[in-house]
Amino acid sequence: MNTYGNIFRITTFGESHGIAVGVVIDGCPAGLEIDETFIQQELDRRRPGQSAIVTQRKEADQIQIVSGVFEGKTTGMPITMLVWNEDAKSKDYSHIADKFRPSHADYTYQMKYGFRDYRGGGRSSARETLARVAAGAVAKLLLRKLGVEIQAYVSQVGKLKLQKSYQELDLSLTESNDIRCPDAQMAEKMIDYIKDIRKQGDTVGGVVSCVCKNVPVGLGEPAFDKLHAELGKAMLSINAVKGFEYGSGFEGVEMLGSEHNDAFFVENNQVHTKTNHSGGIQGGISNGEDIYFRVAFKPVATIMQEQESINEQKESAIVTGKGRHDPCVVPRAVPIVEAMAALVLVDFYFRNNSSNISHLFSLT
Repeated sequence: MNTYGNIFRITTFGESHGIAVGVVIDGCPAGLEIDETFIQQELDRRRPGQSAIVTQRKEADQIQIVSGVFEGKTTGMPITMLVWNEDAKSKDYSHIADKFRPSHADYTYQMKYGFRDYRGGGRSSARETLARVAAGAVAKLLLRKLGVEIQAYVSQVGKLKLQKSYQELDLSLTESNDIRCPDAQMAEKMIDYIKDIRKQGDTVGGVVSCVCKNVPVGLGEPAFDKLHAELGKAMLSINAVKGFEYGSGFEGVEMLGSEHNDAFFVENNQVHTKTNHSGGIQGGISNGEDIYFRVAFKPVATIMQEQESINEQKESAIVTGKGRHDPCVVPRAVPIVEAMAALVLVDFYFRNNSSNISHLFSLT
């Protein structure tokens, strides 16, 4: 599946070393003002080459909108956006044309399709995520109409872990450093650690935390389309993601029910909970409190060290990483996590209110 969503749907296309990567958005209401500067800013947060701790592939990732927008507003027709690939160096991958890189999608793609694009991983490359970020930016423009805010940040790199909750942090500082950690001291440690790992020719994983504020009550469906289930699916569809937890997550198992339950109270005729171990979701439906979750990313599979593997003839082979790769994916993953969260929330909002979307958003 290359399509995601029910009413607000996106279809991404393109490969890492192909001509372009892009997205088609269907289900966006007419009359939404499109802020191209904002969309570009979101892509700039994800693009390669932005700092010394990410891949040095030089791509401007300049967005081009080719359909669905007229005189700065959406027409209700499919929105197509694309970015032309400018700095693909396919020769860097010729040495693995018939070899399988450990922990990559090389082997599984070959077994499933009988053919694969080995140039940068082709469709399995994280370059596909720029299409998600572009679509997520449009979703964020819609969520602004509801006052919904989505903020992700790096909370862990390897064993370096922020011990503060998001309520204790000034999330406005997230973009003030290359690692996108809102704690300056921890950010410095993380950056130094990643630089050291890169010198060793190795990689390291990390965690991106995300909080969604002012989410309307009632988003999510019973049984199989629970809000947290869809958020989990969205996050686990991102390259290199190995885990997802929301609210109290796995730490909640250490608590008693009397400690974990979120007691209700009313203030200014608004229902709230005294604690938020539920992570803003109960019964699979948003309850109006902050939705917060964490996404675990594995170490990038391409390392600049020799690794034992096999080739297509099932013979032993040695694979050594070449080219330009991220020593740690989490700095560039922050806007991707935000984008996928925005896509989930917008789609669920439209599922609740599909009969009169334009009126609800006061787009015309």
